[in-house]
Amino acid sequence: MPYSPSYSPTFAERYPVTQAAALIDAGVAMLAAHIAFFMRFGTFDLPSHYLIVAITWASTVVASLFLMGAYGSWRGQSFLRQVMHVAGGWLLAVAMLAMFGFLLKTSASYSRLWATYTVLISVGLGISLRLLTFLALRWARRAGRNLKQVLVVAPTGRKGLRLPAELALRSQGYAVAGIVECDQSSDWLTTLPEQADTTGAHEVWLMLPLSEGAHIQSALYALRHHVVSVRFMPQLDDLPLLNHQVSRVAGFYSIDLSATPMDGAARIAKRIEDLVLGWLIFILILPVCGVIALTIKLTSPGPVLFKQYRTGINGRNFKVYKFRTMVVHHEADGQVTQAKKGDARITPIGAFLRRTSLDELPQFYNVLQGRMSIVGPRPHALAHNEYYKDMVESYMQRHKVKPGITGWAQVNGLRGETDTLEKMKARVEHDLWYIDNWSLWLDLKIILLTIFKGFINPNAY
Repeated sequence: MPYSPSYSPTFAERYPVTQAAALIDAGVAMLAAHIAFFMRFGTFDLPSHYLIVAITWASTVVASLFLMGAYGSWRGQSFLRQVMHVAGGWLLAVAMLAMFGFLLKTSASYSRLWATYTVLISVGLGISLRLLTFLALRWARRAGRNLKQVLVVAPTGRKGLRLPAELALRSQGYAVAGIVECDQSSDWLTTLPEQADTTGAHEVWLMLPLSEGAHIQSALYALRHHVVSVRFMPQLDDLPLLNHQVSRVAGFYSIDLSATPMDGAARIAKRIEDLVLGWLIFILILPVCGVIALTIKLTSPGPVLFKQYRTGINGRNFKVYKFRTMVVHHEADGQVTQAKKGDARITPIGAFLRRTSLDELPQFYNVLQGRMSIVGPRPHALAHNEYYKDMVESYMQRHKVKPGITGWAQVNGLRGETDTLEKMKARVEHDLWYIDNWSLWLDLKIILLTIFKGFINPNAY
């Protein structure tokens, strides 16, 4: 990089803060061992066999935190993410120490109270020091210290450019030193390295839409004599995204534009949720289902259950179960007529079941089968899928997860007949928001909202 008098190394460049953190964590572990010994035995002098365990503990702590990624750069990382790495490292260290004691059969030779005190003090001090360091860095950065200067490359007019607020950017350790607008001419390629020198930028952020990806190679070539870090931050606001993230697949970096969040641990957690709550609810509703089934049988001829194929996860069809709410009738193949107000096909008991959503109860059997979830996008009739998939953008994306008995759209009032395109668009938007923001806490929230305001459906006929 050409010499620039405005360039000033950051504090982190002068001093290896993250490397020093390992020594501090080891020191905290050793200090905790001495404090715990004093609390247990009234002296700070550890016998040799206790000292060996303390050193092993300190070494295990450093190794565990390293494995959990706690010694990576803090810049640009939220405190919650740092705490997760640190807490995971300490938990791993505790597990490893317990395993060593069990395998070597030495745990009986040491005070369990001392070991407990050591672990609790170590974890408390370790996380507290991280918190204090984080707060100190945030205060210093907001005051204009310890910042990396960023030169932003943006499209002409900066349409769609998303930069965080200056204060939020500073708290993460960055400051915008300048913005270079790129266009179809090559003038900006001359300006880019000049601006990098003038501003003393540490990093160059290429914040360009995918349609202008050809500029990336040109920018890298223009900066070939510089040692600034160059980051490509694609602006994807003009695309319908679902669970977008960067991942590594088959040795290649992948920008996932539309991927399901229900994978790996998330899929297991979702299935455990469905099995635990599904069985509990299924047992509780059995007497109610028995009464409903008997009432349907006594009030109108025909089967108790209504079975219909719906589209499930990954576009696979499955048979959904509901209590029959209409008289037995036949429609032309591929045609599904939605129920309307005053529909003569609906039985008296059927109208009550629809208004209270009790006709959906048999779908808990679909949940136990693994074909549905308690919470998810409501499954539509096959004919409706064929009709709306070309009319509503990203309509079929809702089939990346299992359909649900209740969902985010339903607790927000989007229930009943979708007689207009706008209603279906609103329902799909809510379904996609749920998929993109899924968590167990969100599922529990939707279940609670369903209990308190989701059963009665004023839009049902």
